[in-house]
Amino acid sequence: MEAIPIGRISAFVRWVARTPWPVFTLGMLQADIIGALFVLGFLRFGLPPEDRLQLQDLPVFNLAIFLGYLFVSFTIASYLTLRMLTPVMRWQRRDMLLGDTDPASTELARARALKMPFYRTLISVTNWFLGSIVFIAASWPVASNSAPVVAVATGLGATATAIIGYLQSERVLRPVAVAALRGGVPENFRAPGVILRQVLTWVLSTGVPLLAIILALVASKFELLSAPASRLTTPILILAVAALVIGLAGTVLVAMSIADPLRQLRWALGEVQRGNYNAHMQIYDASELGLLQAGFNDMVRDLAERQRLRDLFGRYVGEDVARRALERGTELGGQERDVAVLFVDLVGSTRLASTIPAAQVVNLLNEFFRVVVDTVNRHGGFVNKFQGDAALAIFGAPIEHPDACGAALAASRELHDELIEVLGTDTEFGIGVSAGRAIAGHIGAQARFEYTVIGDPVNEAARLTELAKLEEGHVLASAIAVSGALDAEALCWDVGEIVELRGRTVPTQLARPLNLVSPREAANDVSTDVTG
Repeated sequence: MEAIPIGRISAFVRWVARTPWPVFTLGMLQADIIGALFVLGFLRFGLPPEDRLQLQDLPVFNLAIFLGYLFVSFTIASYLTLRMLTPVMRWQRRDMLLGDTDPASTELARARALKMPFYRTLISVTNWFLGSIVFIAASWPVASNSAPVVAVATGLGATATAIIGYLQSERVLRPVAVAALRGGVPENFRAPGVILRQVLTWVLSTGVPLLAIILALVASKFELLSAPASRLTTPILILAVAALVIGLAGTVLVAMSIADPLRQLRWALGEVQRGNYNAHMQIYDASELGLLQAGFNDMVRDLAERQRLRDLFGRYVGEDVARRALERGTELGGQERDVAVLFVDLVGSTRLASTIPAAQVVNLLNEFFRVVVDTVNRHGGFVNKFQGDAALAIFGAPIEHPDACGAALAASRELHDELIEVLGTDTEFGIGVSAGRAIAGHIGAQARFEYTVIGDPVNEAARLTELAKLEEGHVLASAIAVSGALDAEALCWDVGEIVELRGRTVPTQLARPLNLVSPREAANDVSTDVTG
């Protein structure tokens, strides 16, 4: 048989020392000691002097048998606990080192880890039940008359031990439960809920001490004890003080088991309110509190998905359209609105696609559309759609604008300067601005529709863009758009000749921006800066 290297044993011991299992083991011993002290304290101080059980009066052989049972029972309990913990420890260590585990062994380890507080309580109650029989038999020579009192006192001690051990184990093994519940709550598994925990606290803090007091009074009443009931004042006072101490400890344990997840829930809610949809709660157990934590995590995941879809929706149709659709719903149809329309189109992008790599064309178009979107947004407009290498922007729909015409005209002038600065003087474009009545709404079918604007201003803006490509300034607007703008913007435009645009029966009077830097002048400025 191959010997296990000392280094591996040392590494395993160091790993175990960092887990909750050493504290869990000490907690088992601690709970048993508390229960034993309760029983011995009751038999030694909770009864009148003439009825107290003196362990030194026990025959040596009987005392040796009882102490031997304690050693054997603790050894067996430790062995059984270790056997049940072996799959859990293997799963923890394999998950920590490798990051993955066998599904079958993982499910077994998860279920066993979650049930360890129950298993630990079951082992403790069994040991106490057998121990009470051995203790009564060992003390029979000196306490045969008070055997019922000893039996009930031992039962109360076992109850206190089981409750304290369970509550303590649940808290100590919380990190293990968190890891076990990452894959969800196992089927057909439920941890004690809030009501059961409160009942256990009542039994520990009120039921056990009061039953001990009642036991002493009943034993004296039915002459199971030698002392009269009047001699029980001091024992009852001692039991009352013990009830206060034990009740406080039990109440604190249960309160912490309830307050911790609620405190974490409050923190997570605050994170979600601040817009952090990555807030995640650790699931402590499979009780109502654990299900609440799991439900919160599911809710946050749904909110994050909805926010992601909302952001994606806003990127496709525009933030204003998306917000309006989410607030008021959507239905086919539209309404007449006074709007201003800005149309911008690149020149020669098809030719560029045949002379430069496609990736460069895509980068050029993305930079072009970025400038368009940023400029239109700054002036309160809405980029309605992209059409190849062109973009259509609306001012006044779906959100009302106090100066739609002025905003569209100002955006066109700023867009002209931005495009020259970003794309360079070699890139040509045309910008047209129009204004008037149009239909704005959702157009299409129930299964697929879009928000758009239809009407003569859209057609006129597109035709002005075609004509603007031939202009030196590359920006044209209709006189109607200029007349609809406030004076601060209208004075920046010069109204000129009347022309008939292709596809329109009504003539259009053109307007050009004043003091607009042409691409040739911008190129000369750049050349001067370089040579200078």
